[in-house]
Amino acid sequence: MRIAFKRAFVLAALLAADWATSSSGEVAPATYLNDSRLLKLRRFFAELDSPAYFLAEDFLIASDRNHLDWRLLPSLSILESGGGKEGRNNNILGWDSCRQKFPSVEVGIHHVAYRLAESKSYKHKSLDGILRTYNPRPGYPQRVMSLMARISRDRASRPLVR
Repeated sequence: MRIAFKRAFVLAALLAADWATSSSGEVAPATYLNDSRLLKLRRFFAELDSPAYFLAEDFLIASDRNHLDWRLLPSLSILESGGGKEGRNNNILGWDSCRQKFPSVEVGIHHVAYRLAESKSYKHKSLDGILRTYNPRPGYPQRVMSLMARISRDRASRPLVR
């Protein structure tokens, strides 16, 4: 019963988001109003019954500001915390094995995006290199890339490596 209620709530929110992204822009900022990536992320998170559904726009903003593939951070959030289902310390991306505390989930998303773009450990690496550094477990890069493809096969974003 509880799961059915959650799914109904997420579905209602998804329908509301569809309306919001096609309306006059009261809900979403104009820069993302007609951005198909926002709807794709919301659908992805809704399919997984993920609380990160409500953070889709933050993922896009952080990715765009840091020139990351827009599918990377949401995919990391699913692998690391079920998209916020199991996160702690406002750290749904598993940064520093979740030891790093953030004042909010949004701050954590932006912090990790910045570090992936600017830290010596990640900067100028390929996606595979970034993922191997992020989590050296065998198969981790493939799992992330599989989720990225599930979100969309279309990158339609700024380049990952600058």
